[in-house]
Amino acid sequence: MSSSTLALRNVSESPPAAAKPQLNLIGGGRLGRTLARAWRDAGAVDIGAVVCRSPATADAAVAFIGGGRAHGTLAGLPPARCWLLATGDGEIATVATDLAAQGAIRAGDLVFHASGALDSTVLAPLARIGALTGSLHPALSFADPARALGQLAGTPCALDGDAAALPLLDTLVRAFGGKPFRLAPGGKAAYHAAMVMGSNYLVALTALAQQLAGQAGIAPDTALTVLGPLMRQTLANALELGPAAALTGPIARGDTDTVARHLAVLDDETVRDAYRALGRATLPLAKLDDAQRQALAGLLAG
Repeated sequence: MSSSTLALRNVSESPPAAAKPQLNLIGGGRLGRTLARAWRDAGAVDIGAVVCRSPATADAAVAFIGGGRAHGTLAGLPPARCWLLATGDGEIATVATDLAAQGAIRAGDLVFHASGALDSTVLAPLARIGALTGSLHPALSFADPARALGQLAGTPCALDGDAAALPLLDTLVRAFGGKPFRLAPGGKAAYHAAMVMGSNYLVALTALAQQLAGQAGIAPDTALTVLGPLMRQTLANALELGPAAALTGPIARGDTDTVARHLAVLDDETVRDAYRALGRATLPLAKLDDAQRQALAGLLAG
């Protein structure tokens, strides 16, 4: 089925309202309601069912989206050309199996989930009955739906799925101003691990640096004030120049004496292990001679 059959379109286009496909939302939490509202605001879809286990959550989602009808179960859902499964990761496979068993989804319907960790294969029961299946994951925090709604434009969105689903997902992303990119087959887990390292582990790294600053007698709030400008500048340099060009510090200089002094004062095992592991990861970025590289590698090996 082509994208014209589903009548998905870019927000800049203005066909008759009747041409808009209906979207059923399964899971009206923060991510699901934000995406549904963005597509409704863009005029890309009409909202059909909004399914949540909790009636209060379903009502709140409908109110935020500004359209749709609240449902408490998967039974008796209206037909729709687009289905977003925005449940928790552990529920997606079960929901897909249940929807397939109930016959709620027709051949040619677009069914996709928004998990960052799972790929489209979790929707196999629906693919087997002829649905176009895929996944669409915005690289954005949805902690506050109202805030996320204002940040969706320009957000990179990872896509995977079958060949017929990908152009439709691409169009949906562009409808709210997002920037779609496609993952290699089987690449979803590596993609998600990269997002975790760049986001969650950056938070953990901040906490470790704050802890070390406390060892120097710096109060926690002051430590973040001191670290903040340096971290922001370093991240900006790494993103603009590339990691290797942005690298500074003792490993970049081959300064074994400084690294040894650091290790000598790291009493906390977690901090010491993290310092060594990150140091080993830094070595390939540094332009060192063989002697410097070997000396540092020995220190960081523990």
